[in-house]
Amino acid sequence: MTTNIDIICFPGAPNLPIFVAQEKGLFEQAGVSVNLTTTPSSAFQAENLAAGKFQIAGTAFDNVVAYQEGQGAVKLPTTPDFFAFMGATQVELAFVTAPDIATYADLKGKSLALDALSTGFAFVLYEMLEKNGLTKDDYSMIAVGATPQRWESVKAGTHVGTLTIEPFTSIARNQGFKVLDTSSNMLAAYQGGSFAASRAWASANPEALKGYIKGYLAGLAWTLDPANREEATKILLERMPEIKPPVAGAVMNSLLSPRSGLTPKAAMLMDGVDQVLALRSKYGTGAKLTDPARYIDLTYYNQVV
Repeated sequence: MTTNIDIICFPGAPNLPIFVAQEKGLFEQAGVSVNLTTTPSSAFQAENLAAGKFQIAGTAFDNVVAYQEGQGAVKLPTTPDFFAFMGATQVELAFVTAPDIATYADLKGKSLALDALSTGFAFVLYEMLEKNGLTKDDYSMIAVGATPQRWESVKAGTHVGTLTIEPFTSIARNQGFKVLDTSSNMLAAYQGGSFAASRAWASANPEALKGYIKGYLAGLAWTLDPANREEATKILLERMPEIKPPVAGAVMNSLLSPRSGLTPKAAMLMDGVDQVLALRSKYGTGAKLTDPARYIDLTYYNQVV
């Protein structure tokens, strides 16, 4: 008997291990059936995870922290009990800008697109801007949604820049847009993507959660095996038709690098976790955050690995 799991993730190449596990029946071998939905925004994702419409979310680790600290982009009707149970990516965030933006100084008086203004990767962009001499009075931030919507807003000229992940970074570069900077130039480590659930659901469905972890890890190991790169690329192109063959190589190079993409064994990178907490402590609205155990429980993951 298989257990159905509905998972909601941000659109992007980092979903490739899920695609692989679905295509190759790896989830079913682990006793679960996984239905994947992509989210238009972090707010939509958090609301529907809290409401139980989805059991698992693939999300920025900072989103887990934000909602647990009451600093989320939307106010949830009840206090959430989200926790990260497994890592996903270190993730390199590219600061993609319009072709005429050559330096950080050129951003003065311009608007930039974010998913949400106080969750996810917003604080990474604030830090990049501050480190390069800009204050919050020099630019405006607009909440637009997930990466596809943000990239389209820059492409259309509505905003002059945003943070992107693959494949949107390579797509933008291929169309003449600039990568002004990357997060990896500034941050030695950063826990980007993670998988999260509610503690209540996990406690009531431990075997289903472990089945998801087992299936995902099998898909990840297959994806990271160099012998499978050609087939993995084919699966990615089939599942994400917005990726065109000319940029597929660059997308895969970034995705397969632990520095900019998928984390081997889906480990939580604790130095990267510390970086997330440091940025939220600096730019968030609450006190200094120092205790990762408030947001992470690796019990289920450790039982699988």
